[in-house]
Amino acid sequence: MRVYDLHNLDFSTHNIRTVLFFVQIMSIQNPTLSSASTDSTNRTRPAGIPITSFYLPRLTFGVGDRFGCEGAAQLKAFQDLTQQGVFVHPVWNKSEREHTTIGTEVSSVRSEADTAIQECAWNKPYFVDADHIKGEIVDKYLPHSDFFTLDVADDLGIHTNEEDAAKYLSSINLQAGAIRLDENHELNLSEEQLMDIAKRFIPAIRKVSELYQRIKSFKKEAPFITEVSMDEVDSPQTPEELLFILAALSHEGVPADTIAPRFPGRFNKGVEYVGDVSVFEKSFEAMVKVISYASFAYSLPAHLKLSIHSGSDKFAIYPVIRSVIRRNNTGIHIKTAGTTWLEECIGLGEAGENEWLQSVYTRALDRWDELCTPYASVIDIDRSKLPSLEASSSYSGGQWARILRHEQSCNEYNLNMRQLFHVSYKIAAEDGEGFKNLLLKHRSCIEKNVHENIYSRHLLPLFGPTSLG
Repeated sequence: MRVYDLHNLDFSTHNIRTVLFFVQIMSIQNPTLSSASTDSTNRTRPAGIPITSFYLPRLTFGVGDRFGCEGAAQLKAFQDLTQQGVFVHPVWNKSEREHTTIGTEVSSVRSEADTAIQECAWNKPYFVDADHIKGEIVDKYLPHSDFFTLDVADDLGIHTNEEDAAKYLSSINLQAGAIRLDENHELNLSEEQLMDIAKRFIPAIRKVSELYQRIKSFKKEAPFITEVSMDEVDSPQTPEELLFILAALSHEGVPADTIAPRFPGRFNKGVEYVGDVSVFEKSFEAMVKVISYASFAYSLPAHLKLSIHSGSDKFAIYPVIRSVIRRNNTGIHIKTAGTTWLEECIGLGEAGENEWLQSVYTRALDRWDELCTPYASVIDIDRSKLPSLEASSSYSGGQWARILRHEQSCNEYNLNMRQLFHVSYKIAAEDGEGFKNLLLKHRSCIEKNVHENIYSRHLLPLFGPTSLG
């Protein structure tokens, strides 16, 4: 069999999608999707439906950029990592909420990504993510995205009846009993447990299938990445639930490339993980084992991997993520949460724009409910620990930068202020040309902070050469 070296293929901007589709056709990700086979533990892969998908690299990292000015600075962080022999691939993402708040067109993310790729001469895969899309908004993203995060969290509150669930269970490749994930890990599903899971998840699975088919119908033969998002709910999913979800996705003919379950703990926007790290580790590793089993047992893409949403700034769990993906030789997608906007604020602070930052803070306090309520489930701001307007009016630009920068060793860092600024980007959007002129005026300072945040605080701890060996 001929061997193709991905690092030597031409991934230029103009032909990247063609090359990646070629890679998929050459079956480097899974040559036996539609025929029975066995793996190293002698499990038999069923002769499933012939599903194919875009090739998704092992390590991907989502970068948001609310105002669309920092694509090149972000990409240079990935380039610096490649100089150390580690290839992590950027995924530019922006949610419908962010587009609506700022007033940008969905096509702007594609334009920013392609411009950064050309400016930095990046010759490896990259993607543009239609982030957290639902049925009512998907159509406008179709021409511009090649990565689709299908958000069905709302459908997890809809249950089907027992008769429907029983019929569905009879048609999928999952039965109650002991399920051996690998030599050392096993799940046990009772009939009652399986029925309960099915009733709670079938409506969401059908919604995923509906969205996927809608995208596929538009894309025709053009490849795209499918991510399934079920993270924005109150309770974490279990390994047993994830196994059912993946079996059902296979049954529906949805070749999921990555899936974002709800993990234990709180993933607040732009700040540290809140929870028991050991509990997260146990859950994360169990989910990795399920992914590995399901990709084979249910004829899903071999590159299927977990996605962690709001994964930026969760420094406490980065060593766990790093060690588990290395130990299991698996991939990961980390999706960040609007922190590039915070780095723009920090850069403006270092550049001496303390009056503008004070103005944002003043307006944010006046519009607290308007700004914070939409993000209530993913922020925890203690208003009593925010400075008075009188106190903040004397802050220098450097003080503002230290207060907002996520350096837990710095005694001036204020996670409550950081979260409030995180949700206050609407104010900057309303400043229009005034804010854009500030970004242009202080490019050097801002780009330095954007690059440093992604490279030193995120990519290196997660994926650096000392991390992956």
